[in-house]
Amino acid sequence: MKYKLVKMDQISGDKASIYAVYLEDEQINLFDRFLEENEILFESEIADITDRLYTIGHYTGAKEQLFKLKEGKPGDGVCALYDSPNSRLRLYCIRYGTSIVILGGGGYKPKSMHALQEDDKLKDENYFLRQVSSNITQRMKDHEIYYSIDYMNFDGDLEFNDEEL
Repeated sequence: MKYKLVKMDQISGDKASIYAVYLEDEQINLFDRFLEENEILFESEIADITDRLYTIGHYTGAKEQLFKLKEGKPGDGVCALYDSPNSRLRLYCIRYGTSIVILGGGGYKPKSMHALQEDDKLKDENYFLRQVSSNITQRMKDHEIYYSIDYMNFDGDLEFNDEEL
């Protein structure tokens, strides 16, 4: 699968840069797909999540308390963002400190579900983001991706092709 990281200028600000994973095969980024899939059933939650992302970019940065941490493997930065702690709509992300967030996909997690692995959609969205995190980490080790001088952006090769791995 070919994908690239694309900075979302409309919600990024001077406190955090927010990126989306753009899927070449689908001609859409994962965040926009998440919005399309959930905008009818979860209109107010979607509005709250997009407002929260704007606030992260412009006012607060990506503070830990705004996310449900440890949604991936130890150290991969995969977490979930939702409109309120009691919300069941999950948007999976990768946090790099308080200054960079990469948005993935997500979906609805019913109260009856204890683990994301119980739902194929949530599992697929989460595991794909884990792979994205792993790919970024490898590129950082190889000095193909690096932080900008102010640590607010990624620079380097932000295009990926998992078939090449």
